[in-house]
Amino acid sequence: MSSMSMSDLYSYLNQIRKNELILDVRGRDEFAAGHVPGSRNIPHDEVGQYAQELGKYEKIYIHCRSGKRAQVARDVLEKSGLTNVICISSGGMLDWEQAGYPVEK
Repeated sequence: MSSMSMSDLYSYLNQIRKNELILDVRGRDEFAAGHVPGSRNIPHDEVGQYAQELGKYEKIYIHCRSGKRAQVARDVLEKSGLTNVICISSGGMLDWEQAGYPVEK
């Protein structure tokens, strides 16, 4: 599966393993204002610098606010040779918050 929705991610949240990562590619201020519990923040315009490190994960679930920056980050990582990327390109934190899912600050 190379894509999923935020509701899919929520359903899978308690099953995330140590070798998997939820990657929030929004800006640092957006991340600080509220994010998916347990997620890590690397802004979309910096993910290329972390490609080698991110390649060590079995799966990376990438999301942003609404999907566009997640797609950009996915493209950068795939061009760097990563095949472990699952992109939430249709929706993001807006959907997460509207659904009333937990938010960590």
